[in-house]
Amino acid sequence: MTKPRKTRARLGMLPLAATVLLAAGCGTQQAGDTADAYRRSHPTPTGISTPSTQADFTCPGESTKPTAPTTATTPGSTEPPTDHYAENHGFRVPIPLHGQSRCDGLTAVERIESALEPLRRRGDFAPDSVRTALTSLGYSAGKVQTYQDGTAGVGFLIDIGASPWCVEGTMSSSSTKADAFGGYPDGTGCEPPSGGH
Repeated sequence: MTKPRKTRARLGMLPLAATVLLAAGCGTQQAGDTADAYRRSHPTPTGISTPSTQADFTCPGESTKPTAPTTATTPGSTEPPTDHYAENHGFRVPIPLHGQSRCDGLTAVERIESALEPLRRRGDFAPDSVRTALTSLGYSAGKVQTYQDGTAGVGFLIDIGASPWCVEGTMSSSSTKADAFGGYPDGTGCEPPSGGH
């Protein structure tokens, strides 16, 4: 009669032993341990570079240090957005330029703003006038888009096709503003993509 009792006791200890083993193993491996161990045992071969972001530096004619790229969240906000709007619309955030491309972009922006300033002072906000001014700088007519921006302004988008890829901006009675960027994460040109992930 003692045999059945011992079998029952052993079967009852099985779940307890499994629980103890599982609990003892939990939390001993940190996230990234496997990847770190792999990198240590498989270093990057010589001659193969890993991707990196180009360092920003002060460009010619720039008086201050480069500013950090803006983020989609509110400045000072440490909590992630609860509605995931920024996350879901990240595909519409332009790719910032870095290194020499950033300097080339600042040069293009300055050149474009200087060419449009006489039109702004005259109050000429016709998209055709802006297009003519931009194509006179050497940009291909097929790569320059101009459009009415609000009631008293004009917007423009130039697909440069080289570094920097794109320049976008507006001209109104109060100012001319342009920005150079490297396209969009999910796009193939200067137009914002219509859909994301």
